[in-house]
Amino acid sequence: MRIQTHPVMLFAAGFGTRMGALTAHQPKPLVRVAGKPLIDHALDLVRGYGADRVVANLHYMPEPLERHLAGTGVALSHEAPDILETGGGLRNALPLLGSGPVITMNTDAVWSGPNPLAHLAALWNPDQMDALLLCIPKPQAIGHSGVGDFIIGDDMRAQRGPDAIYSGIQIIKTDLLHDIPEVSFSLNLLWDKMLKTDRLCATPYPGKWCDVGRPEGIKLAEDMLGWSDV
Repeated sequence: MRIQTHPVMLFAAGFGTRMGALTAHQPKPLVRVAGKPLIDHALDLVRGYGADRVVANLHYMPEPLERHLAGTGVALSHEAPDILETGGGLRNALPLLGSGPVITMNTDAVWSGPNPLAHLAALWNPDQMDALLLCIPKPQAIGHSGVGDFIIGDDMRAQRGPDAIYSGIQIIKTDLLHDIPEVSFSLNLLWDKMLKTDRLCATPYPGKWCDVGRPEGIKLAEDMLGWSDV
C-alpha cells in the first residue's frame, strides 16, 4: 500500500540579496550548484519523497522560474504586487495546496544524507504536533555562521534557543494562518502561537546540510557533494 504523502510548498519568491551579483539577473532558485539550479536539487528530493502536489511561490523575477518549471507539474502561486513572506506566501498558496498539513521547503540549501522530507514525514504525529521542524546539529551544518535556533527536548518539544539550526523544512498545520490579520508575515508568528501550547516540535537531521544563501555557499555545497566540474 502506498504511503500517503503531504503536499509540498517550495519557497522561491525571495530577492536573494545576499547572493549579490548572482541574483542581479536571475532569481536565487536558478543559481547553479553542482551543475544544476538550486530549485532542481529541491525538486529531486520532492520527487524522491513522492508528493502528489507541489507548489512554488514566485515574486522576484518570476518569468525565468515560470519557464524553468513549465512541464514539471509544479503549480505556481504568484505574489504581486508585494512579496508576502513565508506565512503570507503559504496562506496565499492554500487554494493550490489544500487544507491539510503541508511540508514547506526553502530552496537555498543542499543536502547530503537520507531524504529529509521522508525522514520528517516518518516522525510526524498530528495528534501531538501542530508543526514538526527539521533541524541541523551544528557540526553537520555547513556554511552557517549563526548561533542556532531551537533547543529540542527528549519529547521532541521545541523551544527557541542557541542550539540546533532550522533547516528550512517543516511539516505544519495551516489552520492558524487564518487567525493572523497581517497580509505579509513570517511563519515565526505561527510558531509563537504553537510554542504557547507546547505543540511546536522539532527533530534533528542525521545527515549534512549546506546553506547556499551566499556565494561562498556554492563551493561549500559542491565540496560536500564531492562534485567537481572537470
